[in-house]
Amino acid sequence: MPNDDPWDAEASQQVARMNPGRPKAGFYGAVPEDEEDQTPSSEPEDEEEFEEIPILPVRPQLSAAIGGFAVLLAVALIIGGHVTGPGARVSYAIVLFGVQLLGLLAWIMALQPPAAGATAGVVAVSALGADYLAVTGEPGALLPLFWVVLGGFTAAMIAQVIRAQDRQRAKDSWRTTLLIVSGAAAYAVLITLVKEPLGAPAILICCTGAGVALLIARLTDAVFPKPRIAAQVPRGATGVVLGAMLGTLASAVLGSYMVLPFDPTKGAVLGLVAAVAAQLVDLAVNFGEAGRRLAGEAPTFWLARHMQGPLGGFALTAVATYLSVHWYLT
Repeated sequence: MPNDDPWDAEASQQVARMNPGRPKAGFYGAVPEDEEDQTPSSEPEDEEEFEEIPILPVRPQLSAAIGGFAVLLAVALIIGGHVTGPGARVSYAIVLFGVQLLGLLAWIMALQPPAAGATAGVVAVSALGADYLAVTGEPGALLPLFWVVLGGFTAAMIAQVIRAQDRQRAKDSWRTTLLIVSGAAAYAVLITLVKEPLGAPAILICCTGAGVALLIARLTDAVFPKPRIAAQVPRGATGVVLGAMLGTLASAVLGSYMVLPFDPTKGAVLGLVAAVAAQLVDLAVNFGEAGRRLAGEAPTFWLARHMQGPLGGFALTAVATYLSVHWYLT
C-alpha cells in the first residue's frame, strides 16, 4: 500500500538524512539538545572593574622631618612675637616676610597657577604691603589687610588674563589664586596681634597647640599610620586625633601658668581651635597631592610639596588666633 501519511516514521527519517545539520536529540528532533553555554564569562570584567587600589606607603623619615619643620616654624613665630618691643615691630615683620616668601614659593610650585611668575611677583608685593600696613596701622586693625588681599587678588587675575594661553586657565584657577594671596597675607595678622595686650600670649598658646598637634600627628604616622584615612593619602587617623588631643593639652597647661583672662579652660579652647585649623590644612594638602597624582599630573618639587602643609596650617592658625582674641577672650 502506498504511504499517504507524509509525517510517518519513514518520511521523517528521509527528512533527517536530507538535513544533516539539524539537531537529532529527542523524538525525531522534536526536542533540541542542550546547547553549550557560549556566553562569555564576566569574571575578567568584574576583576578589571573592581581593581584594587594600591596603598601609598608612608615614609617615616619624611613624616618626622615635616613634623620637625612645623615645630621650628612655631618656635620662630612665638619667639619673634615675644622678643620684639613696642617700637621694634619691623624685625618681626622681616621674619614674617621670610616665612611668607617661603610659603609663596611652596604654593606657587605646588598649585601651579597660570602666569606663575607674574602671580608670584604680585603676591610678594601684596605680602610686603600687608606687613607694612600691619606695622604702621592701629592695633587690631584687620580691614587694611582685607583691602590688600582684595587688591592683590585683582592684580594677579589681571596678570593671568594678559596672554591667551593663561586666559583659558584663569577662569578655573581663580580659587587657587585667592588661596595663595590670602595665605601669604595671613601672616601679617600676627603683627597686628603683638601690638595688643593679649596678642603675644595668645600667639604663644595657639602656635604651641598647632605645633604640637602637627608634630605628634607626623611622628605617629611614622610609627603607626593606622587606620588609613585613604589609600592614596599617607596619613593615619590615629595621628590626627592624638595630635589634636595633645596640642589641646599643651595649650591648657600654658594657660594655667598665665594671668587673667587666661586659664586652663580658655587655653584648651584656643589650643583646640589652633590644632584643628592646622590639621585641617595639612590634611587638605595631602588630599590635594593625592588628587593630582591620580589625575596623572607631574609631581612638583619635593621640598615645596612637603612644606606647604605646615606653612598653610600656621597661616590659618594666625587668623584663628585673631578671631579667638577678639571674639572669645575680649
